[in-house]
Amino acid sequence: MSSLALVETLGMAVSTLWGNKLRTSLTMLGVVIGIAAVIAITAVGQGAQESVEGQLRSLGTDVIFVLAGSPTSNGNPVAQAAGTATTLTWEDAKAMGEQAPAVEAVAPVLNAPGQLVWGNKNINTVVVGTTMDYPIVRDFHTERGRFFNQQELDSSERVILLGQTAKQKLFGSDVDPIGQTLRLRGEKFVVIGIMETKGASQLVNVDDQVYIPLSTMASRIVGNNSLNGVSVRAISVKAKGQAQMEAAQFQLSNLLRLRHGIYPPQEDDFTVQSQNDLISALGGIVQIFVVLVAAIGAISLLVGGIGIMNIMLVSVTERTREIGVRKAIGATKLAILTQFLIEAVLVSLTGGFFGIFLGIAGAFAASKLMSIPFVLSPAAIGISFLVAVAVGLFFGVIPANRAAQLDPIAALRSD
Repeated sequence: MSSLALVETLGMAVSTLWGNKLRTSLTMLGVVIGIAAVIAITAVGQGAQESVEGQLRSLGTDVIFVLAGSPTSNGNPVAQAAGTATTLTWEDAKAMGEQAPAVEAVAPVLNAPGQLVWGNKNINTVVVGTTMDYPIVRDFHTERGRFFNQQELDSSERVILLGQTAKQKLFGSDVDPIGQTLRLRGEKFVVIGIMETKGASQLVNVDDQVYIPLSTMASRIVGNNSLNGVSVRAISVKAKGQAQMEAAQFQLSNLLRLRHGIYPPQEDDFTVQSQNDLISALGGIVQIFVVLVAAIGAISLLVGGIGIMNIMLVSVTERTREIGVRKAIGATKLAILTQFLIEAVLVSLTGGFFGIFLGIAGAFAASKLMSIPFVLSPAAIGISFLVAVAVGLFFGVIPANRAAQLDPIAALRSD
């Protein structure tokens, strides 16, 4: 087919589609929805992943978390429920700081829910008991006031630091919390500092927590003492740089096995995870979610393609006489095939353009509503464009071929 004939055929296809605007719009709707869903969900998933990864990295990529309990039992995952017995102690944390050469600082953590009372106001929050190295390990420092010191830790002093959200809920903007006295579990605590804004970390809003000495937490708040010392829920460890991460994990695992009397084939009663492990696991979860939703979008594209084929078959039936006239005056099977194929591709391609625009707009709106980065995937947009063309070609072949195979005499006799 010459280029002139192709341009003429394209013009006829556009004229036909424009003459049936409502039907054409409804036909491309499935393609629009499918492509918009794929682009928007991919962008939202990547934005959410980037947001959470950024928050995790803000704590430092050289952080290791030692958690109580084994990740598996006889090869099966173990769920660690709140309130279950812990196998880690403050003494374990001290040994890590003293005996693991690749470790820079260690911060054991013991937390529990608690209610803070000040005057006629009260809030429910999470109370975190820890040590002075917590700001170093978690890269989480005071904005005003100070962190507690060694003397206050040794003597189980009733001092407390507030996260930004907890401070705002209890004191608002008009009262200076420093030096104020609060009640926690019937005990009086003096506010000595306000932590900087940090936001969510590991799906927990650390700004909505309060911080007290670990000794105070164990003796006055939860009374969580084991026969071997003060029990803790987790131990945060800062390695001496990213290059020392593997060495630190190896040293910590071996040290705990020796301290807990664990020998092969016994399973560990603890779990050692790095910040990078958490980021990788999170990335895998987000990718699975994106693939699942993209699959739903692909189903919508399939439905849209079937709609295109159905409408094109109806169009062939309606235009049988037109096809017969064109064949009678010399139109070839290729010309008829090309015209109907172009119509199908135009419907799909136009739907693809609208879908891409709608998907980008939806992703932008979602990023503003969810306060996550606006991330567009060029690959998703490119693939969506190619899929739109492929849908038109694939589902347009059958009706186009049916039109091309019509007998001109029979077509002319049709009503």
